[in-house]
Amino acid sequence: MTVRPENPHQARLLRLLRQDGARSRAELGEVVRLSASKLALELDRLTQLGLVESGGLAASRGGRRSGIVRLSSDLRFVGVDIGATSIDVGLTNGELEVLGHLSKPADVREGPEAVLDQTMELVGKLLTGETAETHGAIHGIGLGVPGPVSFRDRTPVSPPIMPGWDRFPVRESLTREFGCPVLVDNDVNIMALGELHAGLARSVDDFLLVKIGTGIGCGIVVDGEIYRGVTGSAGDIGHIRVDEDGPLCTCGNTGCLEAYFGGAALARDALAAARSGESAFLADRLAHEGALTAEDVGAAAGSGDAAAVRMVREGGRHVGLVLASLVSFFNPGLVIIGGGVAGLGHALLAEVRSVVYQRSLPLATGNLPIVLSELGGTAGIVGAARLISDHLFTAE
Repeated sequence: MTVRPENPHQARLLRLLRQDGARSRAELGEVVRLSASKLALELDRLTQLGLVESGGLAASRGGRRSGIVRLSSDLRFVGVDIGATSIDVGLTNGELEVLGHLSKPADVREGPEAVLDQTMELVGKLLTGETAETHGAIHGIGLGVPGPVSFRDRTPVSPPIMPGWDRFPVRESLTREFGCPVLVDNDVNIMALGELHAGLARSVDDFLLVKIGTGIGCGIVVDGEIYRGVTGSAGDIGHIRVDEDGPLCTCGNTGCLEAYFGGAALARDALAAARSGESAFLADRLAHEGALTAEDVGAAAGSGDAAAVRMVREGGRHVGLVLASLVSFFNPGLVIIGGGVAGLGHALLAEVRSVVYQRSLPLATGNLPIVLSELGGTAGIVGAARLISDHLFTAE
């Protein structure tokens, strides 16, 4: 049976302790503005439910020392980030600190059964204590997938790069296996939640998280909450058309941003440059490895390879053009760029910044930081754990 807070006061207390860590009863009372007796009543009930515990006594503020309260040390959440080419799984405590993290290469095109079997195997390894000691059963699992997810029933819907996943019951599969609540969302949304909880966006209420991986997507955060749109497809910027006569995209249309830039597009262009002799570096890498990836383009650009540098700049320009329109429309307080292709680093970032600052409205860009994510591979798993803990830290 899932234990959850019984009223909004308890839910707010849990979320405060999750974000800020252990706090004294006096500090909590000042924030939530409850009387001492009402606060004691709610905290005592949360203790009985096994959601919080005592952490000793706080330093004296004059008079009687206040007791410290923290989330239960038994709380455990699992965050799962399924990408197009990898699976990342993390185990966290109640404050969403990562206690264990496992990852492996995977191909989402193998279908839901194969990929979820691998996912459950990784989760099983975490729970058996191979990478982290657990204190009991997990309380919930949050999971991100690289495609659109219906906000109504939390299932993938016609994901372009995920054959076989349309309407697949992901939640039910994991709930049957682990016996706990499961929530599913788009992988970009969970990355944005990760940045909101533990990244550069902790103090920003309105921001955009642009993920450039095999595909391209955008997490939209408004007033501290993920904006998903009416059905859950908000932020799918990879399929904004940048040129009617452009290359064919996986979605079936032509000229999409994703068809110009992203992991798959970079690998395609790198292969062409290697075979044509335009890039000696990539030709040599192809001869040794038999295939090329976005990481190879980054290595080539880092060595000064002209063809690779051109690919990065052109890709950054296309991303910048789309992002410039979004910045003028949305007026965010921060833009974070993450995902595997963001590993191209400051050469990519400089091109994106240049286009956005040049093309967006001055009022929107006057104090707008555009930065690379500092969370790396943990953004998705922290965000997925945040997703399920948000659900469980809401009053029934």
